[in-house]
Amino acid sequence: MAAFDHLIIGTGINALVAAAMLSRKGDSVLMVERESRIGGCMFTSDEVTLPGYHHDVMAATFVLFLTGPAHAALGDDLAKHGLAFCHSPHPTAVLRPDGSSLVVATDRSANVAAFNQRGAGDGDQHGRDVGAIEQDAEFLFALLGQPLWSRQTLTLVAKQAWKKGLGPLKTWFGEAMEPARGWLETRYTSQDVQALWAPWVLHVGLTPEATYGGQMARVIAFALEAAGAPVVKGGAGQAAAAFQTLIEANGGKIRTNVEATRIIVENGRAIGISTSDDEKILANNVIASTAPGQLYEGLLADQNPPATAKKFRHGRGNFQLHFALDGPVEWNAEGLEDVALIHLSDGIDSVSKSSNEAERGMLPEVPTICVGQPHRMDPTRCPEGKALLWLQIPDAPSVIKGDAAGKIKTVPEWSEQMREAFADRIEAILSKHIGNWDQIKLKRRAYSPADLEKMNVNLVGGDPYGGACTLDQFFVWRPYAAQTNNGTPVKNLYHIGASTHPGPGLGGGSGLNVAKGLGA
Repeated sequence: MAAFDHLIIGTGINALVAAAMLSRKGDSVLMVERESRIGGCMFTSDEVTLPGYHHDVMAATFVLFLTGPAHAALGDDLAKHGLAFCHSPHPTAVLRPDGSSLVVATDRSANVAAFNQRGAGDGDQHGRDVGAIEQDAEFLFALLGQPLWSRQTLTLVAKQAWKKGLGPLKTWFGEAMEPARGWLETRYTSQDVQALWAPWVLHVGLTPEATYGGQMARVIAFALEAAGAPVVKGGAGQAAAAFQTLIEANGGKIRTNVEATRIIVENGRAIGISTSDDEKILANNVIASTAPGQLYEGLLADQNPPATAKKFRHGRGNFQLHFALDGPVEWNAEGLEDVALIHLSDGIDSVSKSSNEAERGMLPEVPTICVGQPHRMDPTRCPEGKALLWLQIPDAPSVIKGDAAGKIKTVPEWSEQMREAFADRIEAILSKHIGNWDQIKLKRRAYSPADLEKMNVNLVGGDPYGGACTLDQFFVWRPYAAQTNNGTPVKNLYHIGASTHPGPGLGGGSGLNVAKGLGA
């Protein structure tokens, strides 16, 4: 007899969403986690720099969760169990090397006016771009938030074709394939506006030249304007804690320090798992929130994994840098004090250069830097009167072939010396934009892609997006072309996580889709 209706491997956001939905339905659910904590990339630690400073070590911003169907389904329940978000009226900005900056508000009319001041008609164009996403939001977010290879999606596309007409629908899909470079260079005259949006494609695992990057950037622009860049009160780890209390209140169970080593398959059907402690746990359904390699070459190694699964490619690595500061940040540019996420970038070409260098295995000469100021939204993150910064560099190589600047001595594997030398480069760029940097800096902590993979086995090579998000392994082709939605060649075994549709971004979509498919 199976001990559980559903056994879930991993405790990232997709796994937690699935467990919350299925346990609420009344099914028996067990989650197993190889680490001593739950949450995957949702991890807040007060041991990163100094006591009293609470750092989100990996994920920080929950805009795609707050605007997605998983939050719509579970938001009220999670709020009852302690999940709360903190906001800023200024979700993002760009700060360029010459000191010029451009800030986005959660007020479209303010953005239209600000952009028009930078480039003739640029604000009006912004209004048309985000307005078009808003108009198509139901269709677009349904594509991103439900199984694509399904009767529901076919019906959805058919309704859209009837509404728009086949010709306009063809045009819509064609424009959706546009790279971010094409979108920005043909629509906007202001270099500041171009520099504002260009870095955002990196946060969905793309580059300025990647197909459909323009559409994803427009979706992000709409989401940031509509919902801001929210952080979880108390840190991202509090989101995982709220999920845990909700799941356990529903009767679900979560076990940490339990490593699944094999999925038990009998007669082509998954019936449970074996663990590193030789424990056998049986269940009617097994849901694996893992990277494809860990699933097909690890947990299913004795099942002759599909040849196409071995072709799955992981993307660029991620580099994190955290600072504890002795007082407020005095930015050299005005209006940045309460901005949630600031990109230090000079525009499309600089983003293209840094991401291309990283994809070729080089340490970028001038990396694209994302600076988060979570304490400005959530004062509980640090002692009163102090500050902290969360830096993400989304274009770091996993395997190093050299330094684009020719100044850092490199070896193929990330070493402590390389990590700190690269952190020095990042800090030097950051410090030029902060007038009181030398007076407020207390301590820093850097995490290389290799460090992040050690903390979360799903971040293969430090890739936080669950694999390269290029068109050939996205949408209906994610993680590989022959897979249908979240199914696998093994019956009653389901694959979820950032490596599956709808991809990365803390949305929880794949966990929601599988739970719904199982009757939740």
